[in-house]
Amino acid sequence: MARFLTTIDSTGDPDATFAYLADFAHAGQWDPSVVEARRVDEGPAGTGSRFALVVSFAGRRVPLEYVITEADAPRRVVLRAENRFFRSADTITVSPRTGGSRVTYDARLTPKGALWLLAWPLALTFRRVGERARRGLVRSLTT
Repeated sequence: MARFLTTIDSTGDPDATFAYLADFAHAGQWDPSVVEARRVDEGPAGTGSRFALVVSFAGRRVPLEYVITEADAPRRVVLRAENRFFRSADTITVSPRTGGSRVTYDARLTPKGALWLLAWPLALTFRRVGERARRGLVRSLTT
């Protein structure tokens, strides 16, 4: 399993920060590996909401459909995606702090099938992708 874990202090209040991050259609604004991101359904983002993303990973464009599997607004949201190559689980936690909020982003990528043989290089690539996304989150959440 590849994992990327980071904590970022946001200048936004917890409600606004949570709403922005839970709407995963915004992922293209802060994650440079996201080529396309859109909401598949309608209504407020919550459990069951779906998002179609195309990500650039290891030189390939990978389509993914993320689903919110858990939502506890404005504190925690869990998004999952799966294809024939891997499972992705992103847990975003938002907590209040003086002057804004604190965001903890925990992303886990679990290879499936023969990709287990590439777990180590996959983890290194995932870490680089995660660092670029972290920098984008810092820019988005502190302006």
